[in-house]
Amino acid sequence: MSDAAAVAAPAAGRGRALALMALALVLAMSPWFSASAVVVQLRAQWGFGASLAAWITIAVQLGFVLGALGSALLGLADRVSAPRLIAIAACGAATANALVLLAQSPLQLLLARVATGACLAAVYPPAMKLMATWFVRGRGLALGVLIGAITVGSALPHLVNALGGARWQGVIGWTTALTLAGAAVVAFGVREGPYPFPRAPFRLGEVTAILRNRGVVLASLGYLGHMWELYAMWAWFSTFALTATAVAGDPGRASLLAFAAIAAGLPGCVLAGAAADRFGRARTAAAAMAVSGACCIAAGWAHAGPGWLLVAVALVWGISVIADSAQFSALVTEHGDQRSIGTALTLQLALGFALTVATIWIVPLLAAALGSWRWVFLVLVPGPLLGIAAMLALQRSGRLAAAPGSAG
Repeated sequence: MSDAAAVAAPAAGRGRALALMALALVLAMSPWFSASAVVVQLRAQWGFGASLAAWITIAVQLGFVLGALGSALLGLADRVSAPRLIAIAACGAATANALVLLAQSPLQLLLARVATGACLAAVYPPAMKLMATWFVRGRGLALGVLIGAITVGSALPHLVNALGGARWQGVIGWTTALTLAGAAVVAFGVREGPYPFPRAPFRLGEVTAILRNRGVVLASLGYLGHMWELYAMWAWFSTFALTATAVAGDPGRASLLAFAAIAAGLPGCVLAGAAADRFGRARTAAAAMAVSGACCIAAGWAHAGPGWLLVAVALVWGISVIADSAQFSALVTEHGDQRSIGTALTLQLALGFALTVATIWIVPLLAAALGSWRWVFLVLVPGPLLGIAAMLALQRSGRLAAAPGSAG
């Protein structure tokens, strides 16, 4: 079969592989916010302040950065088959998550969260690469489904918390069990597809050349703007909702609304993946960030408004805030030198997750300074604005590059 025919013919079994990988990610990514979802209970039990509460989430982000860089430097993706690597890493994340139950001090708690993030760094990126080996045509939609699955998995602790009452140990226990189930799904149900990638190792020496590539820089700036907003919204929406007029301090309702807001990203990712394949990645990402940026502003009115307004803003924001995520990596693969794609993607990922530390830390401190959570999310608005500007500039660059050919 010719290369063109191979591309035209969908790989047999790719639908099953996508469904199983999506299920595995829903389960395996559940530890990400397992402690953050019960931070109110943890603060009550341990008596720590807003700063340490922020570090419970920040520790996962830093662990993810360290894990991603370590995995890239060690070349784990090239040395270990993707399904095996994902399954082993998911088991590691489950173990680290369970260590929260044994923590005797805030330091031990934070170290357990760092380890959780480091293990999840060998689950999320390899899963995206693994699924791309099954899809050539329709890859944007397939990766959108996986990002949506990661979104639902990240939201699961809020659902467990809403359904299981106030005992935080139950949330940790259930998310640990779910992660082990996700590891089993990958280990016994998923294999690599028929379209493998050439080896693209991380090379520190290529960073300078990457920074001279305008397309990669603009795509990465868009990603940084996206990340400035995303994880702060996910980490603190439950606390924000808990103080809203319509929720009236009900932890169960706040957790349920947070789950709905984050899980709403699933249809957003699927729709954005399809739209990006049809209308362009930069345009789709800019549109999503315009909507999510507007929600950062609208959240202040929703906080003091009726229940229907709070729910509407939560769902629209949840759909739009993650919808553009997969497109930034895809843009790097399209604009970057194919010999340095691995380094460019690792660099983008590491910088993006490192940036999330700032807003996750700032939001609760701002709430304490203002004496209210009502307008705290205004601090996230610069992220979507930067992302939109970068995407519009990337679109203009594309049109300029295409202009000579179109004139003929």
